Amino acid sequence: MNQQQYEKVKSAKGFIAALDQSGGSTPKALSLYGVKADAYSGEQQMYDLIHAMRTRIVTSPAFNGDRILGAILFEQTMDRDVEGRGTADYLWSVKNVVPFLKVDKGLADEANGVQVMKAMPGLDALLSRAKGKGVFGTKMRSVIKHANAAGIEEVVQQQFAIGKQILAAGLMPIIEPEVDIHATDKQGAERLLKASITKELDALPAGQQVMLKLTIPSVDDFYADLVKHPKVLRVVALSGGYSREEANSLLARNHGVIASFSRALTEGLTAQQSDQAFNAALDAAIGSIYAASIK
Repeated sequence: MNQQQYEKVKSAKGFIAALDQSGGSTPKALSLYGVKADAYSGEQQMYDLIHAMRTRIVTSPAFNGDRILGAILFEQTMDRDVEGRGTADYLWSVKNVVPFLKVDKGLADEANGVQVMKAMPGLDALLSRAKGKGVFGTKMRSVIKHANAAGIEEVVQQQFAIGKQILAAGLMPIIEPEVDIHATDKQGAERLLKASITKELDALPAGQQVMLKLTIPSVDDFYADLVKHPKVLRVVALSGGYSREEANSLLARNHGVIASFSRALTEGLTAQQSDQAFNAALDAAIGSIYAASIK
């Protein structure tokens, strides 16, 4: 593991940009960016357009390691180039931003009030490829919709089992058991989730750490124990469907937790903007998320 990247993620001020919309969420991301479905035909064109959007973001003068610690990439983005360099290499070498890779293959159908991750048969090969491209860590998402103890236990056990596989490959896992912001008993789900995560963390071998990506909790500073836990490198928060303003306001009340926003980061950016307007909008977005992350 790259020591410089590790130190940056561990202690630098800033947040993680989530640029990892995958096949299922790409049409919506493009639509919000002002590129409607009739502007492209087929997956290849769609992926070319989303890569152009991500390239515009990461090459913007507003986007750099002063305020952004890391960026989470979709596999296709990792496999493409930005300004003639592999995306992960570009992020670190040019922008001083630590590259992460989304590795899950999407969600299984809901059972026991949760959606666990689909099987990832090619994970070892993907991890090896990511490491070769200079990726520091990974991210994988499950979703919790109800305060169901058995379901939450299953989500956390699966996340940590795969997390150990990722650690064994020499990468840093971001474990993301998202609690749906519309969950019927969000607070109850968060209590069960924290207990389950703590149990798994305590069982990790000495010297091993993971990162956690969690929904902003209903009770301020509810995850303070996880922020301080020796087996946790960093706790980051997802925007979860909140507007950027709302997500920033809630995040700022949770000390030691930093943002890892996706849609809330790109809110207000459009393909139609001039470079000047685009860069100004991105700069304002990054500034506001950074401010909420250093509270």
